[in-house]
Amino acid sequence: MSNVEHPNHYNQGNIECIDAMIEAFGTQCVMMFCICNAFKYIWRHSKKNGIEDIEKAIWYLNKYKELYAGLNNNDNNTEQH
Repeated sequence: MSNVEHPNHYNQGNIECIDAMIEAFGTQCVMMFCICNAFKYIWRHSKKNGIEDIEKAIWYLNKYKELYAGLNNNDNNTEQH
């Protein structure tokens, strides 16, 4: 388990923190969190963890894309019904 891809300290049992956030706050709020967190990691990368922070930023941007695609699929499915 790496510090970038699903680190153990973000899990409780079988639930990952970001999934709990989606349930608690909704997908759109978590999407904005992903953008803000990516910004934070890019901002600090040269002063803290270097390439690891860039990798974390990329992870959050990819999570944003995944959530965005899920919202669009749900919107399309809703419109068809």
